Amino acid sequence: MTTFSFSAVVLLGILLIVFIRNGSMKIGYAILAMLFGFFLAKTSAAAPIQTFLDQIATTINNLTK
Repeated sequence: MTTFSFSAVVLLGILLIVFIRNGSMKIGYAILAMLFGFFLAKTSAAAPIQTFLDQIATTINNLTK
């Protein structure tokens, strides 16, 4: 199951980049972005990404105090 999820993440990520570079984000592309996030959350990359985003949020919070 993880291999399929990782492959889906790569495919959806490539498609998402192409659609964003095209400059037109329509409902179909938004659904694609949601699917990308859903499959990304199932991979081993989810924990490091979450840690990174938490660190950014903490840094921004500390700067605004």
